[in-house]
Parts: sequence; C-alpha cells; structure tokens
Amino acid sequence: MARLALAALGDLPAAQRPLVDPRAIGVGIVHLGIGAFHRAHQAVFTEEAVAAAGGDWGICGVTQRSRGVLDQLRPQDGLYSVLVRGPETSLRVAGAVRDLLFAAEEWERLQALLAAPATRIVTLTVTEKGYRHDPATGRLRRTDPDVAADLAGEALPRTVVGQLVRGLQARRAADAGPITLLSCDNLPANGEVLRGLVTDFCAAIPGGDSLASWIAESVSFPSSMVDRIVPATTDDDRAEVARLLGFEDRGVVVTEPFRQWVVEDHFAAGRPAWERAGAVLTSDVAPYEAMKLRLLNGSHSTLAYLGALAGHEHVADAMADPGIAGVVAHLMADDVEPTLAVPDGFDVAAYQRELVERFHNPALRHRTVQIAMDGTQKLPQRLLGTIADGLARGAEPRFACLGVAAWMRYVWTAQTVDDPMAGRLRELTADAATPEAVVEALLSLEEVFGSELPANERFRDLVTDSLEALTKGGVAAATAI
Repeated sequence: MARLALAALGDLPAAQRPLVDPRAIGVGIVHLGIGAFHRAHQAVFTEEAVAAAGGDWGICGVTQRSRGVLDQLRPQDGLYSVLVRGPETSLRVAGAVRDLLFAAEEWERLQALLAAPATRIVTLTVTEKGYRHDPATGRLRRTDPDVAADLAGEALPRTVVGQLVRGLQARRAADAGPITLLSCDNLPANGEVLRGLVTDFCAAIPGGDSLASWIAESVSFPSSMVDRIVPATTDDDRAEVARLLGFEDRGVVVTEPFRQWVVEDHFAAGRPAWERAGAVLTSDVAPYEAMKLRLLNGSHSTLAYLGALAGHEHVADAMADPGIAGVVAHLMADDVEPTLAVPDGFDVAAYQRELVERFHNPALRHRTVQIAMDGTQKLPQRLLGTIADGLARGAEPRFACLGVAAWMRYVWTAQTVDDPMAGRLRELTADAATPEAVVEALLSLEEVFGSELPANERFRDLVTDSLEALTKGGVAAATAI
C-alpha cells in the first residue's frame, strides 16, 4: 500500500483532505515536543485558524528524545491523520506541520529557526519532566547533569530550557525581533514557570544579565491550558486508518471529540486566529487551569493508579468499576470543587459530568499505565495542591489522599515504573515492609511533597490509612465508600 504524502492528497475524498493547502503556508511556529498530543490538539487548532483567517503559521515540529516521529512523518511530507473516536468516528489528514527536525542531531538548524524573523511563536509540549525543574519550588534544577552541561556550554544544548536560551541569544544577535514562548504543558502558571526557568538559566551563564534584559523587553511567556485525551496509537488504529484512507499512515493520532484550549492573550509578535477554531483567549488562564489540572488530571491519575492496581488495562474499564467511579465522583465534588475559583458563568457541575462521560468512552482505549507514567512530576499539580488547600480550610481530602496512596502502592509493587525518579523510588521502597514504612520513605521526597505536607499529621494519617486499605484489602476495600 502506498504511503500518505503530498502526492496522495488528490486521491483522498474532500472530507479527508487538509483544510488548507500545506504547500501554501510558511513556517511561523516552532514546536518543541511533537508527540501525539500536540498533533491532535494545537496543530489542529492552528490549521483551522489558518483556514479561517490565513497567515503563515505552519509548524516546524521538533522531537527531543528520538527520531521516531521523524521516521513516521518525514516520508509523509509532515502529513498525518487525526482519528476521532466517539459516538461516531471521523478522520481527516492534518496539514499544519510543514517541517520536522531532531534536536539532538540538528541543533544548528533549530538554532537558526529560533533566530529567524519568520518564527514568531515557540510552543512546547515536553511533559512536566521536560522542564528539569524542582516541582516544589519551580526553580531550575541546576544539579541535573544535562542542565549543568548546558550551563557550562560544553556541547550542544540537551535540555529544552538550554535550547531556548541559546536560541534567544542567537535571535538577539541577529536582531530578529520579538517572539513568544508558549508553554502548553500541565503545569500551574506554565508561562510563569517557563519565564522563571529561562531567567534562572540566564543568571547562571556569562553575559546572562544583558540577555535577560533583552528577553524581558522582547519575549512574552503567556500561560495556557490544554485539554484533549490522546491515547497511544495502536497497530489496530493504523490498520483502520489505512482502510479508510487507502494509504498507509504511520503517524496517525487517535483522540476524542472533546477539545479545549484556553490561552492568555499576550503575544509579542502576533498569533494565529485560534479563537476562530474555538480556543478561548483570555487575560487570566489560572481559574481554567486549576479546574483542568485538579478535576480532570487529578481524577485521571487517581483512576489510573487504582485501575492499574485492580488489573484494568484501560480507563473505560476502570470507570466501569463502581468503586473507582465513585471515588472519581467524590474526588471531584467533595475534595476539588471547594478549592476552585470558578469563572463567572462556568457550570462546574456540568463540567464534572462531562469528564465522567469522557472517561467512560470505550472507543479511546486509553491505557492506565500510560497515564501512570511520571507520577513524581504530576502529583504536585494534580493532587497535592487540592490536598494542601483542603487541609488549610479544615477539610479532610480523603479521596485525593487515596490517589496519593494509590500512587505509593503502584510504585511500591509494580514490576516496572516509568518515572524520571524511578531509581530513587526503588531505593526508598526496597526495604519497606509495611504501609507506614512506605509512607515514611516516599514522603521524604521533598522535591515532590515539599516540607509542609509531610509535616501535617492529618495528611500522613489519611495517606497511611488508604495505603493500608489498598495493601490489606486491595482496590475493592479501599474504594468502598
């Protein structure tokens, strides 16, 4: 079967073709971290915005960790299909990705793109761990070996922050004008986090003070909130797309009908008309961000750990478990909602019902172990903020604490834990024989839990009680409400 590529577009039905002619748009956005989520979310919004209002806002996608995405998309001229699974299935080829590169092999080209006047926005989906920061303080983790090497300038930059700062140095030297750095990762105040890390990096390099002054004048760091469930693509998905398209597509992404993007409207050099594609442009992302991180992501992580512990492969399977579904509902309504500053006119109860519906979608086949990855990076913004705020107002956030306990049980007992701190997790729990010992060991991770929560006796008791229930009676006992 022939491979999807520009030459194939004329053979596709009109409903499956890109909304714009990919050959007619130039690159105006560099995206760091071109995984499945970006291709199913920001790239789709961007193509629809260009179709509605024009502009050279094509995307150069940069992969950080491997050549995998390049091998999928370069032979396809950057094209890939978006398979939307819901009550009905739809399929369209996306055309906003116009160039691709692998940062580890093509640093000079990436640097040139960051310094090019035509590049006016850099977007990021590098996951929480990609920022190489201390989640408890938000500061650059200068003890990280790759960060230290980037600060020393010993080789080509390996970290995202190092790449950005060296690219901004080149942009300043070229007098290429202002630019916007837009984080789209699941971090509270992600724009401010990114600004702080760039500032920390500048403060640690020669000539960094003058560079930081230029950045303050010429670079904006808006925050954003993104929401769309994008499970890993399977061989069955690729086979289905080949049947529907009549062409092989190795870059297909699978997603749900729902999507949301809330963006702080603070851009230094223009932007696509994303609002024409349904994005919300606002002066304050924080309320939307907190709702999404705590209601969706916090619930997602909790049900993923509980589901994995109970042997459920997919999210929908876990949600079919009445105990787990009940925990999710109580977590959102009892623990999270009272901590939120809900925007005027926003129906938070309806939002929770919609989340439950999305979690129940059996067509997505979102694996619980995929969501369970990188827990040390996710817990602070997904669950620990809810817990801290709940305790501060005198509440007992026991469902959020059950989520933390489920993570502890998971990293204590799973054969393989995919986490940047996996080695330390193994060391801390290797000799722990009781739930109390596991709680004591894991709460020593100050970079995850900080110092205040571990010192709170009620928090420790709630987590320990939940971990004991999980250990002695399993998920069924722990979720009995």
